[in-house]
Amino acid sequence: MSRRAQFLEVLGIPTEWVPRAPRAAHAEAQPELAALPAALPAAEPPAAVTAAPPAAAVAHAEAPLAAPVVPPPAREPVAPALDSAGPAPGDARADRDAAIATMDWPALEAEVAGCTACGLCQTRTNTVFGVGPRQVEWMLVGEAPGENEDLQGEPFVGQAGKLLDNMLGALGLARGRNVFIANVLKCRPPGNRNPEAEEVAQCEPFLRRQIALVRPRVIVVLGRFAAQSLLRTTTPIGKLRGTVHAYEGIPVVVTYHPAYLLRTLTDKARAWEDLCLAREVHHRAGAGA
Repeated sequence: MSRRAQFLEVLGIPTEWVPRAPRAAHAEAQPELAALPAALPAAEPPAAVTAAPPAAAVAHAEAPLAAPVVPPPAREPVAPALDSAGPAPGDARADRDAAIATMDWPALEAEVAGCTACGLCQTRTNTVFGVGPRQVEWMLVGEAPGENEDLQGEPFVGQAGKLLDNMLGALGLARGRNVFIANVLKCRPPGNRNPEAEEVAQCEPFLRRQIALVRPRVIVVLGRFAAQSLLRTTTPIGKLRGTVHAYEGIPVVVTYHPAYLLRTLTDKARAWEDLCLAREVHHRAGAGA
């Protein structure tokens, strides 16, 4: 039995749930693993737009002309993002972020446990720092704690956690052994609502420091919100899948959140494809080490 078939059997997916080959119209949206780029090019900023002077200005070149004003392009609202640049130097948040960026594991965990930087501290039961060895090659990042996570103080518990553990097991990974699991937020938003921009801004130095301390070879991001926040994009998760992204020079692979997979069984097979992509990226990173 192939590893894919074993994975689908573990997740309880009958054979008929395996997706058929994608239609030609969607061929470009599902790149093959063999087509992985050898390197991850850094994103380049868009070229500046310069407007040509109006024709009337040419006819009256002797008169001084004001520089043409080019209105900035309309921008789509962006999900709260992990901004590696941080706040401007000299303010209280900059001092706090700078302090977090130098913390070791015990200090960082204590800082998270006592954090009162946003209103979520008033409604939480427990902070959810993360779980796993402190320096491993795999790191998983989710959105925020839910009700069960808030009660137990550990990420991805309950039914979604069991599914995630099965998915990891199919790759030879195990919670607490060779993968570190964390969230963008360390406290549960009331009612499991989406995190707000200010909440992400206050919490992101913790995750950024965790990534720096773990130093993983690959990051797997679980769910739309976590992916859009980490990668600073509004691109839908369906288009983020199947492509290797980067965060602070570390390869990033995007897949669905386990809670979503519990509701949408047919996408479990696509999640397996994403994990296979992450495994290939991990192998490439090891070969280049």
